[in-house]
This record gives sequence, structure tokens and C-alpha cells, in this order.
Amino acid sequence: MKRNGLALAFGVLFLGTLVAQAFVGLHDFNADQLAHHGDPITLWRYVRSSSFAVDVLENWQSEYLQFTLFILGTVWLIQRGSPESKEPSKAGLESDADQKVGEHAEPDSPKWAKVGGLRTFIYSNSLLLVMGTIWVWSWIGQSIAGRIAYNDDRFEHQQEAVSYFDYLGTPDFWNRTLQNWQSEFLAVGSMVVLAIYLRQRGSPESKPVGAAHSDTGIEG
Repeated sequence: MKRNGLALAFGVLFLGTLVAQAFVGLHDFNADQLAHHGDPITLWRYVRSSSFAVDVLENWQSEYLQFTLFILGTVWLIQRGSPESKEPSKAGLESDADQKVGEHAEPDSPKWAKVGGLRTFIYSNSLLLVMGTIWVWSWIGQSIAGRIAYNDDRFEHQQEAVSYFDYLGTPDFWNRTLQNWQSEFLAVGSMVVLAIYLRQRGSPESKPVGAAHSDTGIEG
């Protein structure tokens, strides 16, 4: 548990807040149902509903987009003084020796880092590929669940359903999407800049307390 404390702690926080969201969301949904003279539903039915799914997935997709762009951006882009940035001299993909791939791999290096060719290329970009894939599928999931929830609301107002591709052009879809994207970009950008001047002793997300503001790419 000590060796995996960070993953376990955030796993517990994730499950706890997901369960809490389900209960709070249910009460909010049922309050809206009663206000419109509808029938309240059970927790089990709510967690299987499009309303719950779209609320969850619209946050998931924005989080994975944030990390996908940050992983990609930090390959090439530099922020002087930030521990979230590489040193300016290391911008780009770096050499095989720096990355310990192929003939430069060490005995305990992952197998796919040693073999070369396509497998090493895939493994060299595996974090970006997986994060990007999760983002794409969660965004698609949001769009599917969002359309169902959107049409349910239209049915209550005696309006016709919209097709999937028509829904992708609605303000509802883009409002759900952009309200999450802008908050993620703000959070990442502020972390990159604030970490230039502020410190948290013992955190790898911060520079050492006594490091100069101009020091780049070092961790505390």
C-alpha cells in the first residue's frame, strides 16, 4: 500500500466522489421531475440513465484532453522557470541515448524499448496514444448520452428528436464541451506559471524551495 499510495488514494477519492455524485444527481433529477409533474426514479435507474452518463463523461473527456495536450505540448514547448517544462536544450524528441532506447537501453529497460522498429516507436508514444484514445471515446460517449438526454427533454416539450449529427451542432453539446475545456486549460496554464514562483516542499510538481525562479525542469 505504501508503494502504491498515490494511485490508491486517488482511486478511493474517485470512487467516493462518483458515488456522491450519483446520490446528489439523483436528488436533483427527481426534484426536476416533481417540478414538471413527473415521477421520481430509483438510484439504480438513475445511474443507468443518459442524464448521469453525460454528466460523468463530459468531465472525463475534458480531463483526458487536458493530459493529452499537456503530454504533447511539453515535448516541444518550453516555459522558462517551470518544473512542468523541460530544459530549453532538451526540447523535442531527444536522442536515443537520452531516451535509453534501442542499443542504448539498459538491462532493466522495458522490452519494447530495446527491440527497435515499430514496437519501440509505439511504446515511445504509448502514453499519448492511450490518453488520446480515452479522450476520444469518452467524448464520443458524452455525445451519445448527451443526445439521448437532449431528446428526452425535447419529448417532454412535444418536440421532435434530433439526429446524432444534428446534435453535434447544437449549443447543448458545445456548451457541455467548452465549459469543461476552458476550465482545464486555465488550471494547467496557471499551474505551469505559478510553479515558477511558488513552492511546495517535497512535491515533484514543485521546484526545491531554494531553487531560483529561472531554474527550469527541476523537481523538489
